[in-house]
Amino acid sequence: MSELTSLATATKAKWLEALDPRGRLIATLVFAIAVVAIEPLFLLMLACGFSLSLMVASKLPFDRLMSRLIPFECFMLVLVLFIPFTVTGTSAGELFGLLPVSENGIERAIQVFLRANAILLCSLTLLASMLPETTGHALARLKVPHKLVHLYLMTVRYVSVLGQEYQRLRTAMRARAFAPGSNMHTWRSYGWLIGMLLVRSLERSERVLQAMKCRGYQGRYLIADESEWRVKDTVFLVMVTGFSVTLVVLHLIVVNSLESVL
Repeated sequence: MSELTSLATATKAKWLEALDPRGRLIATLVFAIAVVAIEPLFLLMLACGFSLSLMVASKLPFDRLMSRLIPFECFMLVLVLFIPFTVTGTSAGELFGLLPVSENGIERAIQVFLRANAILLCSLTLLASMLPETTGHALARLKVPHKLVHLYLMTVRYVSVLGQEYQRLRTAMRARAFAPGSNMHTWRSYGWLIGMLLVRSLERSERVLQAMKCRGYQGRYLIADESEWRVKDTVFLVMVTGFSVTLVVLHLIVVNSLESVL
């Protein structure tokens, strides 16, 4: 749970904290849809620049951002390295004289890298800097199906509990001199570990449900979010939407120009 709230409690940007969570959710969604729709590299660079400017303005701590970005960038690096060899198109050469590299593959790899980073940086800035409970309440006020909201809030609340239960089971295994290896005993032990975790999770969920019913739970959470939509929320949403629409319009202009030339 502390990992989920570390960015939310670390931001020092008052303008970001003052924005309505609903506006931040809508802005992130609109921007992500626009970035997915565009293809020219210079537009994707503009989108990355916009996300970077939001991240800098949010004053989020660099070390905590890097702890989230480094695993993602490592995954993207592996993905980007393989794309030039798997996409067909005009040949750009061969690697060691064996693996053909296509120009379309190189361009596609750069597009994927820029698109993913633009969306991730925007999401980290606008969404990860909110408390999970605030995000859930904002989703409920945006009329997202309440079952999905309940699932999100319960997952956020109890994922750490499941982690603690897993650690207790692993400690019990180590206390019995369990040493993992590449053999059937290890796989069988891990199977029992997963099975016991599922059984204990089910038992815990039943106890939690009974406790909630004793406190008057009737299938819906009470929304305690009292944030109000203000003029600055409208200005921020219009700014992000306007930039996103501009990206899409420029994309259409470039695509139509290329089609007319060809």
